[in-house]
Amino acid sequence: MKFNHEEEDNLSLTRYESMLRSNDVKFFDSNEFESIIHHYLENGKIAKAKKAISLSLSQHPSSVNLKLLQVEVLVFEDRLEKADTLLAQLHAIEPENEEIYIQKANILSKQNKHKEAIDLLFMALSYTSNEADVFSLLGMEYLFMDDFENAKINFMKCLEADGEDYSALYNIIYCFDFLEQHEEAIEYLNRFLDKNPYCEVAWHQIGKQYYDLGMFKKALAAFDFAIISDEYFIGAYLEKGKVLEKLKRYNEAIENYRITLELDDPTSFALLRIGKCFEKLGSDDLAIQHYSKTVHEDPLLDKGWIAITDFYMRKRNYQKALYYINKAISIDSENVLYWKRYAKINNRLAFFEEAETGYQKAIELGNYELDTWLNRSDILRFLGESNAAIINLKQAIEFYPDNAEIHYRLAGMYYETQELSKGESHLRKALRLDREYTIVLEELFETVYNLSLVKNIISEYQ
Repeated sequence: MKFNHEEEDNLSLTRYESMLRSNDVKFFDSNEFESIIHHYLENGKIAKAKKAISLSLSQHPSSVNLKLLQVEVLVFEDRLEKADTLLAQLHAIEPENEEIYIQKANILSKQNKHKEAIDLLFMALSYTSNEADVFSLLGMEYLFMDDFENAKINFMKCLEADGEDYSALYNIIYCFDFLEQHEEAIEYLNRFLDKNPYCEVAWHQIGKQYYDLGMFKKALAAFDFAIISDEYFIGAYLEKGKVLEKLKRYNEAIENYRITLELDDPTSFALLRIGKCFEKLGSDDLAIQHYSKTVHEDPLLDKGWIAITDFYMRKRNYQKALYYINKAISIDSENVLYWKRYAKINNRLAFFEEAETGYQKAIELGNYELDTWLNRSDILRFLGESNAAIINLKQAIEFYPDNAEIHYRLAGMYYETQELSKGESHLRKALRLDREYTIVLEELFETVYNLSLVKNIISEYQ
């Protein structure tokens, strides 16, 4: 009875693990140990891999391949000096073993010596029979150096050597995207598809390029070809749904998103997009139903909570909007997008103290948008906290030193607090920046605007 290679590996692993349970030491040849160690490393079982390496070297103390696996584990554990010493010994034994150069390059890479790592990988190329792996490693080293052109070239060579290495294809497109070379990416993918017409990954990637360029009909055709190549390709259905949304073909988009729910467990993204489509179609009940499913499926997805909150805000149902944004904040109180909405909703409901808290929290979390500063200052002034409002606006000026709206507000505040020289200074600055924005002073600070000394200053800039 003959066994294939995979079955032999499984038998070796079963026999090895049986030996461990019985504490009865058995002999394994070096190839068996290699497959056992590889199994543990691929599955992240480092402790078991180390034990297997120790046993293997006790039975095969001169095996270079087993010692290279030991080096791999040492590098993983950042025991680089010991790994380097062992590699030097192995190099003296087998100076033409490409794995020695690869592992040495891995050490140098961990030490951020990427140019030196690249030199060693080029040496490995002259000895290896598996060029694809080495080209892939070269591509990664160039990526570490932000050299996207050379990274792209080496990933392309990797794909030429192994036409089914889709990770290389993804990396090539990543480089094109970073370099904003969308048209060049399309040309490359078309050449690749001429040789590999049923490569669903390539069709998917070319569709994304067309989508980014706003060429939606071509994108749609590409995603259709990806689905023809692999009818279970969830990513292609999702991207096709996005294109159909852009084309306002919402019912068709829903159909594609629903296919993904049938092919795999429901994803919050698909549920959210279905909800958006139903909302566009005016089916409010179905929209809310899917938004609710979205946040149930993934409570940490802020887009879900924002969708359901914004839905009720558009309907001017601020009580329900507040209910959902409060739920969102209870799950993630550090999300600035939630606090912005919390502030806006409370403002609409005339809960000004809560609104001010929302804007303050948004600023504390790093939201320095102009409207956040302005809205907070207006609310603080309304609450009678003029000094706090002035401090808030002075902070805003650090980010927007030449914004007329801020200066008009500060002018109004200072005139109200009888600090006339400061008021005049900010008024003149505001007028120099934008004469038309005196409407801010007129609407928010009517009493100040009607002062004769203010009118006189404004008249100087007409």
